[in-house]
Amino acid sequence: MTKTPSAERYIGLMSGTSLDGVDAALVEFSSATAFSVVDTFFAPYSAKQRSDLLALFTPGNNEIDTMGQQCRSLGAFFAVAVNNLIQKAGLHPEAICAIGSHGQTIRHRPELNHPFTLQIGDPSTIAHNTGITTIADFRRKDIAANGQGAPLAPAFHQAIFHNKNENRVIINIGGIANITWIPNDENLRCSGFDTGPGNGLLDLWCKKHTANDFDKQGEWARSGTPIESLLNELLAFDYFDSPPPKSTGKEQFNEEWLNGYLKSYCTSIPEDIQATLLELTVISLKNAIRTHCVGASHLYICGGGVLNTYLMERLGQACGIPTASTQSIGVDPEWVEAIAFAWLARQTKHNLTGNLPSVTGATQRVILGGIYPGKNGL
Repeated sequence: MTKTPSAERYIGLMSGTSLDGVDAALVEFSSATAFSVVDTFFAPYSAKQRSDLLALFTPGNNEIDTMGQQCRSLGAFFAVAVNNLIQKAGLHPEAICAIGSHGQTIRHRPELNHPFTLQIGDPSTIAHNTGITTIADFRRKDIAANGQGAPLAPAFHQAIFHNKNENRVIINIGGIANITWIPNDENLRCSGFDTGPGNGLLDLWCKKHTANDFDKQGEWARSGTPIESLLNELLAFDYFDSPPPKSTGKEQFNEEWLNGYLKSYCTSIPEDIQATLLELTVISLKNAIRTHCVGASHLYICGGGVLNTYLMERLGQACGIPTASTQSIGVDPEWVEAIAFAWLARQTKHNLTGNLPSVTGATQRVILGGIYPGKNGL
C-alpha cells in the first residue's frame, strides 16, 4: 500500500512594485500542483514607509544606512504580518513548514555588466521574530545562472494553470505587467516576460492630480480621451520592441521617464493623460501577446489590475480574446503572487528548481533562494 504524503503548510509573502503593502497567504500543499488557501492577510504600508521605500529606488545620500534600516524595519513588519496571519488562521508557528518571502524590490538591474537585483525585508529578522524557517532572495540565484531574475511566477503559473484544452496567457498586472504563455501542448515551452507598465504610472499620475492613491475602477481614465500622438511616442520606447528574456521595474518606468514625454503636452488635461497611460498598459500587453503568444485562446488576469474595471474592459476589447480573472479558473487574482512565493518556498524546501530558463534566460534550472533557519533549525 502506497502511503499518501501528508499536506504541508507554507506562507508566501509578496510586496510588489505598487508599494501598497505586503500580501501574506497561508497555503496547504498536498503536491506541487494541488493546494488550498487556508487564510490570507494584508498589511498596508504607512505613508511614511512608502515614501521611505520610494526614496531607495533612485540614488541618494546615505543610501546604505537608509537601506540597512529599512531592511530591518521591513523584516520586522513582515514578521508581524506572518504572526497575525497564523493567529487569524487559528494555528501555531510549528504548523508552518517555511515562509517564502519575495521582499521589497528597491533595485533591479539585469542590463548591467554585472547584473543584480536587490530585495529588502531582512529574512533573518523574519525567521527570528516568527520562529519559522524563512526562504528569501529567490531572484539572485537565477541571475547567478545568467538569467534576468524575473519574472519568477511563470513556473508556478505553468504548474497550476496548464490546461490541455486551452492555450492560456496569464497576465499579472501590478505596478509592472508581465505575461506567462502556457501552450496546451506540454511539449511546447512555457515563456513569459515583463511587458512594461501595469498600474504603476496610472497610480502615480492619479495621486499627483487627485486626492486618491489609485484610479478606482478606472473611472477617471474612462472620463478622458487618449492622446494618440503621446501614446505612439510612449510605445516607441525601445523596451517594448526588445526581445525577451527581459524584465523591468520602477528604475525604468517612473515619473522622471514619464515627464520626459510630457514636456510637449503640458496643456493637456490630466484625465486625457490618464486615459493615455491606461492605453499604454493595454496596447503594450496586446502587442506582446500577438507577437509571442500566437494561438492564445484565453487570457486570465491576476494582480491589482483586475480591480480596474475599465482596464479589464479595454484589454479584452483590444486583444479580441476571451478575458477573465484567474478566479474563473480557481485562484483568487489578488493572491496569486503571494501563493506563488509559498510554492517557491516549497520547491526550495524539497530541493526542486523554481525558475524557467525559457522565461528568465538562465542557462539552467536552479534551486532558488537562501534558507534562514527558524527556532527548530531546518
